[in-house]
Amino acid sequence: MLRVEMLCTGDEVLHGQILDTNAAWLADYLFEQGIPMTSRMTVGDKLEELVAALTQRSQIADVLIVNGGLGPTSDDLSALAAATAVGEGLVEHPEWIARMEAFFTERGRVMAPSNRKQAQIPASAEVVDNPIGTACGFMLTLNRCLMFFTPGVPSEFKRMVDEQIVPRLRERFSVTSAPLCLRLTTFGRSESDLANQLDSLPLPEGVVLGYRSSMPIIELKLTGPASQRAAMESAWETVRAVAGENSLFEGTQGLPAQLAQRLTEKDLTLTVGESFTAGLLHWQLNAAQVPLNGGALWSQTPFASLTVLAEVANRLADEHQSSLALVVSDRQDDRLSLALHTPQGTFAQAISFNVTRYSLQTHQEVVAMLAMNMLRRWLNGWSPYGGHGWITVVETLG
Repeated sequence: MLRVEMLCTGDEVLHGQILDTNAAWLADYLFEQGIPMTSRMTVGDKLEELVAALTQRSQIADVLIVNGGLGPTSDDLSALAAATAVGEGLVEHPEWIARMEAFFTERGRVMAPSNRKQAQIPASAEVVDNPIGTACGFMLTLNRCLMFFTPGVPSEFKRMVDEQIVPRLRERFSVTSAPLCLRLTTFGRSESDLANQLDSLPLPEGVVLGYRSSMPIIELKLTGPASQRAAMESAWETVRAVAGENSLFEGTQGLPAQLAQRLTEKDLTLTVGESFTAGLLHWQLNAAQVPLNGGALWSQTPFASLTVLAEVANRLADEHQSSLALVVSDRQDDRLSLALHTPQGTFAQAISFNVTRYSLQTHQEVVAMLAMNMLRRWLNGWSPYGGHGWITVVETLG
């Protein structure tokens, strides 16, 4: 089996000063291409450590994708580290100099002398085109390993992986079909609760059931070879049954996108009023193009009862001529309330958190999901009030 690894470079990545989105994207992209990543590591901006990492991984990996360190500054050391590891010098490529000069000219700028460094790659390396940036990518072989060197800028990196690296891998290696991955996202159930019902599920050979917990959701994933599709889909019916009404959506669509689709199909519009969630609910729905008709944002809400909150939801819907309205109150004494106005009536619930160790942001995300889940459940013809392991429903209305 082809062993593909990633080496991320840079002190800012190593020390957590920036989020390494390139690594997450590459892992997911290669998995979808049927070239799953075996491992990855991160090294800072020290030449000796970079050389050691390249040498070590070259004796283990079939393919190593090195990300970062191709810029014009003194801490960009990937090309020099590659040349040192291979035991050769750097060679400047005049054609890449011309590319960079044209790049700057098109933008009304003069190329700085320091940019010439970006055209210097190891003598035995082959240029790997970077169609939208100045960093010259390259490819070389060290020991048993084919290495690709790429810039850290995400847009440049993704284009090069898609257009330059993966096609080369398909030409040089026997790549299997992309694995099948069935995904289902739940809300309101704990990971241990789901695992208690699913871990004894018999699975086809080579198929794995995984869990991903990311407050406030749990994602279930059934992953295996595409040749096992029929058997996996049969097992997936059990997963669906266990998730039950707690299943928010399948695939990677997301609940806001699902709500946008369903509201549009039913020709329904929504108004949102919120306090505790501080605009988060409106932002998530608007980003997914949910048909919104305005809304309200309050710093504090003196809504003393569910009846009053329900009246606020009704009034918001009337004022904005919306079919539906979702309202989230402020938190008072560790209790807050939510209301959903619908053409068939208004529902409201008061809740308190069983778990207080999470941050304010996490609690806001939970409440935003709870509000959207009320709407989802109503659209499904169910009671808007569902079970939630870390939330106590104190009171309901409607």
